[in-house]
Amino acid sequence: MANNPDPIHQFEVARYVDIPVNGWDLSFTNVSLFLVVTVVFSSLFLFLTSSSRALVPTRMQSVSEMIYEFVASTLRESAGAQGMRFFPLVFSLFVFVLVANFIGLFPYFYTVTTQIIITFALSMLVIATVVIYGVYKNGFGFLRLFAPSGVPLAIMPLLTIVEIVSFLSRPVSLSVRLFANMLAGHITLKVFAGFVFSLASLGVVGVGGAILPLIVTVAVTALEFLVAFLQAYVFTVLTCMYLNDAVHPGH
Repeated sequence: MANNPDPIHQFEVARYVDIPVNGWDLSFTNVSLFLVVTVVFSSLFLFLTSSSRALVPTRMQSVSEMIYEFVASTLRESAGAQGMRFFPLVFSLFVFVLVANFIGLFPYFYTVTTQIIITFALSMLVIATVVIYGVYKNGFGFLRLFAPSGVPLAIMPLLTIVEIVSFLSRPVSLSVRLFANMLAGHITLKVFAGFVFSLASLGVVGVGGAILPLIVTVAVTALEFLVAFLQAYVFTVLTCMYLNDAVHPGH
């Protein structure tokens, strides 16, 4: 990481295999590679830790069961028992975002959640699920989402406009929140790591001066592990809240 002082270089998309198809660029890139790595690692971890189904769980089985119960309780509290039909989607999103965030913390690995197109695609998947299921389940009753009950008629038009704008901004806010936090954290980490490398190359005096940024780099790295989990958690909680609107519009 410290060999390149440019903190933005780590987010560049590099083509590994050019795949042009009828004018579309379907090239296999470093982003594609780590998307595959994230999916494969997540699948293998869940399969290997849950395949035994022992009554007395091993440590790794306990980890997968804790993740399962954590997501299930979060969804149940946000969307109720009816919301549990979305558990496979929410669980998959949580594990994918969590693993992608953690993988990106290793040197020379790519963080796919620092690409706005990736986080936006995940957000649109959530919003599309909300709209499609909400209309399928409630019909025109889904529109109650934009006209909450108990609101005086005098302010209903204004509130409806506010609710529509708020709903349309959900995929943007959901994607930007994850993207911006991961991007900012990695830039900060790269900047301090660059300070360490630059000062250490100045000789004995520089090595002494590099101690402070080295300590900060270690602290920021520890903080980034916490942020990686928190961002996956926040993304999951907001997903559950939005899915609740599909199940209980107008509440």
